[in-house]
Amino acid sequence: MISPILANVYLHTVLDVWFETMVKSRLRGRAYLVRYADDFVIVFEYRDDAERVYAVLPQRFAKYGLTLHPEKTKQLNFERPGDGSAPEGPESFDFLGFTHLWQRSLRGYWVVKQKTAAKRLRRALSAVGVWCRQNRHRPVREQHATLSRKVKGHCAYYGITGNSAALWLFRSGLLKLWRKWLMRRSASARRPWEWWLAFCARYPLPPAVAIHSQLRHQ
Repeated sequence: MISPILANVYLHTVLDVWFETMVKSRLRGRAYLVRYADDFVIVFEYRDDAERVYAVLPQRFAKYGLTLHPEKTKQLNFERPGDGSAPEGPESFDFLGFTHLWQRSLRGYWVVKQKTAAKRLRRALSAVGVWCRQNRHRPVREQHATLSRKVKGHCAYYGITGNSAALWLFRSGLLKLWRKWLMRRSASARRPWEWWLAFCARYPLPPAVAIHSQLRHQ
């Protein structure tokens, strides 16, 4: 796939270098740019800095024949709860497949946590459903091997601490889809639940567990 490579090369000049050399020195507070391919987030210490850059960013992109996605580009409040003036509290945002939000830690501190974005979870399970439907007549051992890799691959990306609930939803949803399409392999009657329990014991899927530590901001 060539587009991410081109995005990295092009946006390095259009956005990265411009932000570091031209923008940051004109700001009142600290600011950080995080970009992956053509997706990026800019974090500002002060609201007025954010508003100034937000206003000039479309002009910067237009200079190079680029446009910002109107539905994905927005300015939002992400201050620590209780630190800002917004009575409704900080907003959440999606970036690189994760929803970023403030939550209380087990010790009661406010921390930034990440969980699988709802759209990404639905998309992942939709792809599993399509695969199970198209491959339902393949040998069960082959299906088990492929679906096991899908669980491991999902956890390799989304398996961060604090995201266990979403990981469980993916694995349980995958199992439901697998059972649904296994039941349609023939015109025979639906198998009893006991059969499914024995089947899962014979062909166990890997556990959906966190394998990466999540960065915490207190």
